[in-house]
Amino acid sequence: MTRLRTTGTAACAVLLAVAALTGCNRESNGAGGGKVGIDMPRTDTDFWNSYQQYLEKGIDKGTVSALPLSNSQNDISKLVANVQAFTDQGAKAVVMAPQDTGAISSTLEQLAEKKIPVVSVDTRPDSGKVYMVVRADNRAYGTKACEYLGEKLGGKGRVAELQGDLSSINGRDRSQAFASCMKKKYPGIKVHELPTDWKGDVASAKLQSLLAQHKDVNGIYMQAGGVFLQPTLALLEQKRLLKPAGSDKHITIISNDGIPEELDAIRSGKIDATLSQPADLYAQWALNYAKAALDGKTFKPGPTDHGSTIVKIENGLEDPLPAPLVTKENVDDKKLWANQLEKK
Repeated sequence: MTRLRTTGTAACAVLLAVAALTGCNRESNGAGGGKVGIDMPRTDTDFWNSYQQYLEKGIDKGTVSALPLSNSQNDISKLVANVQAFTDQGAKAVVMAPQDTGAISSTLEQLAEKKIPVVSVDTRPDSGKVYMVVRADNRAYGTKACEYLGEKLGGKGRVAELQGDLSSINGRDRSQAFASCMKKKYPGIKVHELPTDWKGDVASAKLQSLLAQHKDVNGIYMQAGGVFLQPTLALLEQKRLLKPAGSDKHITIISNDGIPEELDAIRSGKIDATLSQPADLYAQWALNYAKAALDGKTFKPGPTDHGSTIVKIENGLEDPLPAPLVTKENVDDKKLWANQLEKK
């Protein structure tokens, strides 16, 4: 576990075992432990399956004592029911990743009334109190993807953007940042926004329709490689449009997630780049912050020692973790989480 900086007294320093605190809670509520309820948002993508693996490793190491993991299957009603089950079983903290960031507010309010702290992973709830949000800088995703495509295409061309669910903060952040960057820096590139609700079949159908209308698509931005990679590559191969990177008529593709399959696709020249969403750090810091909450610790905005800066948000705090750009040049970097997974 990363060693951490502290501010405050030596007594505070002794307490800092799990996170980069910029302050120490001297009025601890004395929680000192308890069960943590953890909900998986879905288990039908490689990214979330990897996240679950890292969670289970952390739980096995004893970072927290957890109730059996639940899976809300991208359904807000199931998430609400799962959280209720956690509280019925005596959970003292909850880790969740609500995909509908607007509909979870009432549940968060109920947990706050019960003094049950919540760590939200990957998404930032629109309202409702949270102890900490652990997610990557999703606006940086959109901006970096825009800049990569803009440079590779020389500021000209036609790009298909496979958007996520625009009801989620991640889908909105990536889409808004991508659009803003393209408008400002690369007005010569025509962007076709294709909302998909994070569904691979929807993405494939819409991309197929776009390719039928426009034969000159020369760039694709996939906001989630975990759900879009295989359908997109299959479609391009079917249409005989999957040309290796560096060859004539290659469609430049950048993705988000950083799963092993994306890295393999970069190695083989099928796609050009991805932004590695840190599944390992999501799990590590979700558990660390849950433990910190149980121990009665508090945080303040400011730099951490794990490459991020905690920021104040309207309903709590957020630790936006870094997400590196992965290309042919650094695809084999052992620090990338996808290169650390055990081969099956």
